Amino acid sequence: MPGSSTDCILRFENVTLHYDETPALENVSFEVRKGETRVVLGAAGSGKTTLLKAAIGLVRPDSGRIYLFGTEITRLAERDLVELRANVGILFQEGGLFDSLTIEENVAYPLLNQPHRKVSLEEARAKVVEALSFVELENTLDKFPAELSGGMRRRVGIARANVTDPPLVLYDSPTAGLDPITANNIIIFIMKERDVSHTTSVLVTQRYQDGQILANYRYNPATRAIEKFQPGANGNAARTLFMVMREGQLVFEGPQEELEASTDPYIVKFVRR
Repeated sequence: MPGSSTDCILRFENVTLHYDETPALENVSFEVRKGETRVVLGAAGSGKTTLLKAAIGLVRPDSGRIYLFGTEITRLAERDLVELRANVGILFQEGGLFDSLTIEENVAYPLLNQPHRKVSLEEARAKVVEALSFVELENTLDKFPAELSGGMRRRVGIARANVTDPPLVLYDSPTAGLDPITANNIIIFIMKERDVSHTTSVLVTQRYQDGQILANYRYNPATRAIEKFQPGANGNAARTLFMVMREGQLVFEGPQEELEASTDPYIVKFVRR
């Protein structure tokens, strides 16, 4: 049965979705396996964010099928989707934090507001401190989002997306609008989460550098250092795949080497040579 493999985390089968008469996704098919990192490139309005929304049932396709953790969600009732979504961490554009909540309350939100998850306030606080320490923001518990820089808010968003230890994390433009140094640091924190927790990651971006870092470097928990993948020494490097979206269509899917070898004018403009 399609989508039934335990290694299949997310699967799109010929998915088409329109907003009124405007195509957002056109006959999109791909499969994300357990432990993979997917880097989704594309111009504004190419369907990248819609792809993420469809992956967790926030928008419904007009045709085709979507499987999440082996369950078809294409027409699944909202109450059934809630439990599946609880296994997905999400970093929204601009961090998506609640302005009226403290940083502690923001990060604790997924722990305390999922019906099937029973966590005491003490347990939640411990998890929040752990998650914020991971992104080096443990001293911001009592602050509000407006008191933090843009890069710090993204790091809080990463902490919130990962606080429940989800097997799948979706990142929507985590480096948009940030200076290059801050953007690279954000990707390093995402890499750290990926390699310590062994999560499957799907990252939407317009920065090819984001994908380059994730594809070529790893965080070593033993040495607490960033290391370059050695060819043949670690299979994880080959598990970073790139996807390129154009006007709702998936026009490329493959490893970095194939992406950089492409001569398609649209694809070429996303690749730093």
